Amino acid sequence: MQKEISYEYIRGLVEGEGCFTFSPNKISNSTIPAFSIRMHIRDKKLIGMVRDRLKLRNKIYEYYYPGNDGAKRGATITLIVREIGNIKNVIVPLFYKKLIGNKADSFEKWLDKIGSDPLVPSGYKFIYKLYVGGFYDNDHRFD
Repeated sequence: MQKEISYEYIRGLVEGEGCFTFSPNKISNSTIPAFSIRMHIRDKKLIGMVRDRLKLRNKIYEYYYPGNDGAKRGATITLIVREIGNIKNVIVPLFYKKLIGNKADSFEKWLDKIGSDPLVPSGYKFIYKLYVGGFYDNDHRFD
């Protein structure tokens, strides 16, 4: 039987391997908030466990980029979360006030940019309003 990973374990992985970023949407000329975690392909099972523990249905992407400098890079796997519902209901409450150091700063700047960047679609702005309004202070699902 496979051991279930904890939310604390997931946060630890994200401290080292996660990213709070934005994806350009060329069709709507907008910028979509995104969370991703990338690791070596040997950790595909682990990324799958993260996805499953968070009850996400996102695809895990495999990348084989050898580079053009002669270095032998290993293949990577990436879990990317962009959907507004998953960002609002899973990603933000999972990490809200639970990260340390640079990743905590990165997370807060990401949330602030969701609220301030005019290229972020208006539907995502609600996440920022919940954040500044203190809504996530009372969300204990991921404690």
